[in-house]
Amino acid sequence: MSINEDHPDFVTAFARGLSVIRCFEKGADRLSLNEVATRTGLARGTARRFLLTLEAIGYVGMEDNKFRLLPKVLDLGYAYLSSIPLSELAQPFMTSIVEKIDESCAMSVMDGTDVVYIARIPPSHVYTIPVQVGMRMPAFINAMGQVLLADLNEKQLDEFFAKAELRKLTKYTDVDPVSIRNTLKKIREQGYAMPVDQVYEGRVSLAVPIRNREGRAIAAMNVSAMLSRISVKRMTTEFLPLLLDAAEKMRSGL
Repeated sequence: MSINEDHPDFVTAFARGLSVIRCFEKGADRLSLNEVATRTGLARGTARRFLLTLEAIGYVGMEDNKFRLLPKVLDLGYAYLSSIPLSELAQPFMTSIVEKIDESCAMSVMDGTDVVYIARIPPSHVYTIPVQVGMRMPAFINAMGQVLLADLNEKQLDEFFAKAELRKLTKYTDVDPVSIRNTLKKIREQGYAMPVDQVYEGRVSLAVPIRNREGRAIAAMNVSAMLSRISVKRMTTEFLPLLLDAAEKMRSGL
């Protein structure tokens, strides 16, 4: 059951506390009370109470009048990851793929209008991108996001486009809703997504859905590579069969 902020069961204080945690990010890992209040939109006194509460239970530390997150916050993410047997199930398949092709292999799930990486095996070479477990990326331009979006019905897609921020990451990024819907239709028919130059120029990503026994796409797996190293043809002729085989074996194991 999903509820909105007007629902009687919605706990505003809890949501505000989570917003305090989320306001710390790369480049803003140490924040003053005023900065936290500004980033969250909370009154200064309210932000202070949340910060002191988080400090008391070990999620936030303070030094020189600056607050920062403590490692205990990772428990929240690990609790989610450990509750998903899929990430553990996927590790040997992903490792096998990377050993065969020496390109990165990752897995993600949908969260709102983004995909969140829940597993990744990097290649041995240096031509890779800084992607880590927990990283978010807009679903409409990410290969894994696209195969998950392709599994949605029209009503669900309408809701997605009503919320999604369609912004360019490269000059080639497709931000036209009609064009994106046509791309998703093609992905639905062929069973895989392979955007080129959409997130990083000169890079291609190939993704397939991971389905449960009911046939619903619950996650996606991809292989990503530089076009200077791997051709688009090789992605479909050599890498796609590896991904499809791994996806089918994981479906059997779920």
